[in-house]
Amino acid sequence: MIDPTAALGALIRPGTRVALADGCGSPLALLGPLGRAAAGKDVRLVTGWSPAAAPDLDPTAFAEIRTVGGGPGMRPLLDAGLARSVPCRLSAIPALLAGPLRPDLLLSTLVRGPDGLHFGAEVSYQRGLVEAGVPIAAVISSATPLAETGPPIPPELVTVVAETDEPPVEIPIAAPTEADEAIARHVAALVPEGARVQVGPGRLAQAMVGALEVPVRFDSGLLPEPVVDLDRKGLLIDDPVASYLCGTARLYEWAHGRRILRPIEVTHDIGRLSAAGAPPLVALNAALEIDVEGQVNVEGIGRSHAGLIGGHPDFCAAGVRGAGLSVIAMPSTVKGRPTLVERLSRPVTTASHDVDVVVTERGVADLRGLDRAERRAALRELWGGEITPARTD
Repeated sequence: MIDPTAALGALIRPGTRVALADGCGSPLALLGPLGRAAAGKDVRLVTGWSPAAAPDLDPTAFAEIRTVGGGPGMRPLLDAGLARSVPCRLSAIPALLAGPLRPDLLLSTLVRGPDGLHFGAEVSYQRGLVEAGVPIAAVISSATPLAETGPPIPPELVTVVAETDEPPVEIPIAAPTEADEAIARHVAALVPEGARVQVGPGRLAQAMVGALEVPVRFDSGLLPEPVVDLDRKGLLIDDPVASYLCGTARLYEWAHGRRILRPIEVTHDIGRLSAAGAPPLVALNAALEIDVEGQVNVEGIGRSHAGLIGGHPDFCAAGVRGAGLSVIAMPSTVKGRPTLVERLSRPVTTASHDVDVVVTERGVADLRGLDRAERRAALRELWGGEITPARTD
């Protein structure tokens, strides 16, 4: 029987920087042992997208915690000032991890395939670390799908510190609101047959995928569960391209053996996404706020770290190029507060010039070809003149 704390303790030296694999397959079971092994050793932790709570993550065990992704799992620590959020688009993470945030050790969940060990429910930034020779402390999972396209991981890089029969974290399909359903219907009308579609995480994203009525391809950072339903309806063209799976056992079972997951160096490459001759990319992204200029905030409201930058600016920039489309979809109000604001309560995530169309439950504002004054007028009209004034706190 392997003792994960002892096994990690043998790998961690004073001053070690540890990267935690992100996504639904992140090895959360190692967080407790990692904290015990790291205590008193000036260990620095780097995390990515954390879609699930991480109750075993003890911030006092680390000299610092930095996240390049955020998400619900990191939100309590960020809001409490116990972790630092590094603002970066997803496509920039490999450069950070190859440079100023280069880790000495990667904690990851691996799957045994017929030819060796592979990443399972996500590839994200991990493949680049393997290519750089970063050693891996691995949980071997018998319940995680084998869905990546890459070659086996060199066995000399891997130290197995635990085995599990637990599947990836499940993110159920959330019941859409009436506003979600109305937004999704408007969005579906914008997606042409044969297009490549991208979505982010969340309830509205799931509703938008569920509302699609024409055959499409998926070329996205994240692959949500409603893609399974598209496939069963005969509306999914080819195997998807993605870096993360996000759903329940139904998605994980569907994805097993399909080899569809790729590194973010591929999935978020703006040049590839907008290449001439490729089917048009329709980027469908949500937002927390949009200002009267069309600038978008997805990171949080005020001081709360409600969201993350992720691939939002990558896919929006790719969508506006070529024959594609960059769509921002959002309810017109949240908790009685208009989501159109005079001034964003956080820094800009996505620039106004990377937004083509804005959709709410009330309708569609097509901003393409408009000057600044016309864009402001179109957004105000879409919100019926309702707007949240600039915050003063």
